[in-house]
Amino acid sequence: QVQLVESGGGLVQAGGSLRLSCAATGNIFSINHMGWYRQTPGKQRELVAVITSGGLTNYADSVKGRFTISRDNAKNTVYLQMNNLKPEDTAVYCCNADILTSYVVRRDYWGQGTQVTVSS
Repeated sequence: QVQLVESGGGLVQAGGSLRLSCAATGNIFSINHMGWYRQTPGKQRELVAVITSGGLTNYADSVKGRFTISRDNAKNTVYLQMNNLKPEDTAVYCCNADILTSYVVRRDYWGQGTQVTVSS
């Protein structure tokens, strides 16, 4: 059983910082890409940032220069450092990972989500 467990959300003032963590646990053979998405009520889920197993990254235009995604492959953990936060960053942030549990079994997994609220 694979689980993604997120932590680090909370309430912060505009201009502040937060660091999200997401640890993958369970029967893991290997992990391909890991990423963060966010969703607000009435809007589609939005890709925030993604990182490959080799460390290549991609960001939404709205967070470039403010957010940094990183991962620790030894710990099966992905991080999202969020700086200069804005009220429009308020959302539920969900971790996603493309995980193989064997040579032939591969699927996407999602965390339960963590709330980030940025006050003006």
